[in-house]
Amino acid sequence: MSAERRTTGRRPHHSLLFRLLASSLLIVVCAVTATAWLAVKGATGAVRQQQGQVLKDGTAIYRAMSSYAATHHSWDGVTPVMRDVARHTGLRIGLETQDGTHRTVAAWPPGAMVHQDKAFAVIDALHVDPAQSAVADGSGIDPRALGPFRLPAADRQRLSAMADGIARCMTRKHLAYVRSLSPAGRPRIVLAEAAGLQPRIDGTDSLDAKIADNCGLTRLDTPTAGERAALSALNALIGSCLVRQHLAPFHVGLDFLPSPTSASSSFASSSARTTAGGNCVQAARREQLTPYVAPAALLYVSDSEGAKLAGFDLSRSNSLRILGVIGTVLLLAVAVTVLNGMRLIGPLRVLTRAVRQGTDTPVRIRGRDEIGRLTVAFNELSAHRAHTEQQRQAMVGDIAHELRTPVSTMRSVLEAGQDGVIPVDDRLTASLLEETLLLQHIIDDLQDLAAADAGELRLHPEPVHARDILDHVAAVHRTAAEHGGATITVTAQEPLELSADPLRLRQIIGNLVSNAVRHTGAGAGIALSARREGASVVIEVADNGSGIAPEDLPYVFDRFWRAEKSRNRSTGGSGLGLSIARKLTEAHGGALTVTSSPSEGTVFTVRLP
Repeated sequence: MSAERRTTGRRPHHSLLFRLLASSLLIVVCAVTATAWLAVKGATGAVRQQQGQVLKDGTAIYRAMSSYAATHHSWDGVTPVMRDVARHTGLRIGLETQDGTHRTVAAWPPGAMVHQDKAFAVIDALHVDPAQSAVADGSGIDPRALGPFRLPAADRQRLSAMADGIARCMTRKHLAYVRSLSPAGRPRIVLAEAAGLQPRIDGTDSLDAKIADNCGLTRLDTPTAGERAALSALNALIGSCLVRQHLAPFHVGLDFLPSPTSASSSFASSSARTTAGGNCVQAARREQLTPYVAPAALLYVSDSEGAKLAGFDLSRSNSLRILGVIGTVLLLAVAVTVLNGMRLIGPLRVLTRAVRQGTDTPVRIRGRDEIGRLTVAFNELSAHRAHTEQQRQAMVGDIAHELRTPVSTMRSVLEAGQDGVIPVDDRLTASLLEETLLLQHIIDDLQDLAAADAGELRLHPEPVHARDILDHVAAVHRTAAEHGGATITVTAQEPLELSADPLRLRQIIGNLVSNAVRHTGAGAGIALSARREGASVVIEVADNGSGIAPEDLPYVFDRFWRAEKSRNRSTGGSGLGLSIARKLTEAHGGALTVTSSPSEGTVFTVRLP
């Protein structure tokens, strides 16, 4: 399978567009997932914190309203209490009786509306919520709902004084006790033994409760006249309930529990009857307290914006909305990625097509981005390749022409000698030797260029004096120059030493002088000079010959290039001397340049470190 077929038949996941799209989608998915996770975590934390605060504020509101309901027979004066609670919690509060006869709204700031879609709680002093109320007992009745059992101020003072005397007596007898105050205002004193505490302050053995009776402890349990009347009414209600339930009668005391002397054995032995009897007690208490407590009411609570309080609800609609947003982001990412990918891949495909076709036509440049710069580089490379191909073809023709001339001459001379047309003598041998030396010279030049191109040209640098090199080259070429009517002069600063390969340096200067000799006529002069410029040594070979035309000057150092296209041997060499001179100069780390003006002369400058 050819390389082109393998390339065109690549798999889709090898495509640059596919990889760009996959990378973008991966980044978007990760970003969306991370953002959603952080948002959900943050929202969940915020909602939980808000719910905790709402629960705390709601509980405070519930307790305040329950306290008012338990201590007042109506809601007529609740407005100041609601406003005070609303100001402290920053919430909006609404209250409405279940029969709709009473409705009160309190908000902070005042005048705001309260959302009444769903009640926050029900305020009923006779059916309190144990989770909301801090003083609820197992009966479901708010202990602050006292009704006729509330002690007048005179009774409270009398009982308090009695409790003080009992406490002093028990202290003198070193009895440990616990003193408290009931919601009705009745003082209570309980032995520490009954409360599970240490019975004696001094740590001795526990004492019998009769010792405490000597201090009059049992007198605190004696009902007052008002309490006896209330208990009588309560027991009457309980009795009516027990008759309806076909249960044995019993009476309750201030603790609202059946008296041990009044409960029959049949009643005490049955748990079902005990439960039924307890229900009668609770029903009777609620019937007795109903005129003394505020009627049941619905409590509405909303936030500062008027929205009802609710928790974080990741419902189906919310989930679909989140998925819709994520899908939209993904679609936008795909669209943007495909659009940018096509704009990126389009020029690359054009470049790929141009490379496969091997055309020399420049590719149109789109934009100034990296693709545009790549297109410019490709066009330059394509132009350079075309120029190199032209040079290669011209060089092959030039090599063939240069080798054909001496080979043809040698063949014709040998054939003439073989046929006896030309005698085989020293003259013939000298002619053949001259042509052989010409071939050897061309081959040596080509070998030097090949070694320079491959970076294998070996140099043997050593300290040399520029004046010695110039004098040696001038002496070698002086005879040829004088034969053409030209003169060679040498000027150099003293001392001027540099590190270079002396053989290769003489070859550089010799090629330049040989080129100058061929292009100068009678009366012309060739000047060799050397001087120091900073850290470099500058050697110049100048002549006042015919010069070089401006359009030919860029091609002077090209291989096998000659201004005279017929390549007549009498007008020039093989066209390799200047190319070799430049390569040898660059191998020394220097540079070879030329300046020329037609009819005025040419100057070749060698700059070496």
